[in-house]
Amino acid sequence: MALDRWIAFVILCVALIYSYAAFFTMDQLLPPFMQRNPIWPSTFPKVLSVLAILTSLVILLGVEKAPEKDSPPEIDYRRLGDYHLWQAIALLALMVAYALLLRPAGFLLSTVSFLTLGAVILGERKFYILLPVAILATGVVWYLVERVLGIFLRPLPFFF
Repeated sequence: MALDRWIAFVILCVALIYSYAAFFTMDQLLPPFMQRNPIWPSTFPKVLSVLAILTSLVILLGVEKAPEKDSPPEIDYRRLGDYHLWQAIALLALMVAYALLLRPAGFLLSTVSFLTLGAVILGERKFYILLPVAILATGVVWYLVERVLGIFLRPLPFFF
């Protein structure tokens, strides 16, 4: 079985457990006044679990692609050095660093740095486009989370 089907099988197993929790265990402790609402706190998890199950089944059963006769294997494990493996490892390390620096460095500085360094790792060299887009995207997300949703995100480093 191909790698994508194994990943789909793992996602299917996780989605089945998640859907069991969404359909059978989440709504038991709701107060009586919430049980009459048309949308419950478990509505989104139910939709998400059904979509995950359907998507993983489509991949697992091979419905999404027609078999090609002269196609090479998708990943040749004997030639991993030919792929851009260092970029994937660098992005994973950057994600870990972002998660660790989010509180001490603040949301704005860590997110702009993450977006900029991630784009540089992937090969972007137009800094005159990259920096304004990263700053604008970070500012919009911070504004929406902080002001609209009312969730506190420390915008600046802890020493300011």
